[in-house]
Amino acid sequence: MSKKEKIEIIDKASKLLLNDNKEEAIKTINDQYKFEYKKIQKRNYSDSQKFKIFMRDGFIDRYNGEKLLNPGILKVFSTYFPKEFPYHRNWKMDETHIAYWELVPTIDHINPIALGGKDEDDNIITTSQLNNSIKSNWTLEHLRWKIYDAGNIEEWDGLTKTFIELVEKDITLLKDNYIKKWYSISKSFIK
Repeated sequence: MSKKEKIEIIDKASKLLLNDNKEEAIKTINDQYKFEYKKIQKRNYSDSQKFKIFMRDGFIDRYNGEKLLNPGILKVFSTYFPKEFPYHRNWKMDETHIAYWELVPTIDHINPIALGGKDEDDNIITTSQLNNSIKSNWTLEHLRWKIYDAGNIEEWDGLTKTFIELVEKDITLLKDNYIKKWYSISKSFIK
């Protein structure tokens, strides 16, 4: 339904209200522009399952076509340069470098679960934390967004191989649980 059609429905219901016809206004809304928001149990994805999606999508933000990074590589920078590249475990905006929001991948349901989308792999896409926050439970149609093609993991791996090399060059980085987790996951996918 277009915005124009939605406005026409609200206009019609408004006129019914002006004529003291509340019941007909409710019926118009329920029949033509019903509130629908589904609460269902969402699947919890492990970081390994997410990484598999990142690899499938070639570390590309499918909502804007831009490259994303292996989550662990930014934490290496935060470990070496905590003042210049700060990190907060809850990603507080005033204590975390914006790169975490812009460049770390996450997954998103293309068609939101709350609006009836299915919790299946073909409805899941790689995006940045920032775009995931912006999109929330909106549809691509609401935002006038499109889906960009997946990248080729052979051409861009999100600096995953570089991340592995950095950790293997300085194994003390594995004392950090975030780095250790993403290193372990990365090693299981990159041979």
